[in-house]
Amino acid sequence: MGAHQRAEPRALLQRRRDRRRHRLRREACPEVGRSARLGLRRPERSGGRSPGAASGPKGGAGYPGARASATKTMGVITPTIRGMPDGLRVEELSAQSGLSVDTIRFYQKRRLLPPPVRDGRVALYGPDHVERLARIRELQGRGFNLAVIRRLLEGELDPADEPLVAAVAGAQRGEPLGEDDGELLTLAELSERAGVPESILEAVAKEGLLTAQARDGVDVFASSDVELVTAGLRLLEAGFPLPELLALASRHHEMTRAIAEDAVRMFDDHVREPLRTADLPDDEKARRLVDAFRTLLPTATSLIAQHFRSVLLEVATEHLESVGGPEELAAARAEPEWGTAQ
Repeated sequence: MGAHQRAEPRALLQRRRDRRRHRLRREACPEVGRSARLGLRRPERSGGRSPGAASGPKGGAGYPGARASATKTMGVITPTIRGMPDGLRVEELSAQSGLSVDTIRFYQKRRLLPPPVRDGRVALYGPDHVERLARIRELQGRGFNLAVIRRLLEGELDPADEPLVAAVAGAQRGEPLGEDDGELLTLAELSERAGVPESILEAVAKEGLLTAQARDGVDVFASSDVELVTAGLRLLEAGFPLPELLALASRHHEMTRAIAEDAVRMFDDHVREPLRTADLPDDEKARRLVDAFRTLLPTATSLIAQHFRSVLLEVATEHLESVGGPEELAAARAEPEWGTAQ
């Protein structure tokens, strides 16, 4: 068989591969197929194309002459790159966004990022992905967790609620109400500041007593958690066994959470919903919601803390009166902290 005869099946096989690749690309991105049918030229990749390929005008990094849009289907944004099949590979998207490849893939898994366009086995990302990652970083910087960010991006949360969510997130970070940039600590940093081994902190977090917030795929904690952990350490130093202390704290957490859920429902029914239905501009509704939150949070927290303190002292006094000796009772009554329980 001559060289010409051997080359002919190869050329046929290559044409079949090209047709299959073009069909897959057209199915993933209809705009690309339409551009090809209209005779539009395909732009070059930054590294150049094979000889004989059509070339086009060069544009921005990774996106020569390209425009992008997003089509929403069943709550997931599907990217379309108009007039061009080229895009950023995940490594290029990582460099442009300042996020690691693992973080980008983590966001895709959590449905925060639209799926890429596939060119065979290569995933290509468009300007929508760059903008979406920038928006995620901005929302994370304001303290939103990933679940809230996804709902905001998908339009499931009312935009008027965004300032309220930001205020709640700021309070979770332990920053004073009305201020920004509460410090966040990794588990190792929290361990170092509080002087408590990471293994103990992990056990405390597992019981729900420490609440981690995800930032770029890493769990971080509010700076106010240092005080919480330090207080727990003082209890351990006083002789409380860690397993019993964790069990008690877990019970308290469950009961406190149930009460907190009731309190949030009351806020929703009697403060938030009336404001949402009021004949006011959205920015005014948002401002009043945040003002109400900033007033009610410290008020409710103070009431609950003071009530628990009073009940604790009352129970402790009753216990001493039941089992304590005269010296213990006299010492307790002489202590100003106990006076409120009399």
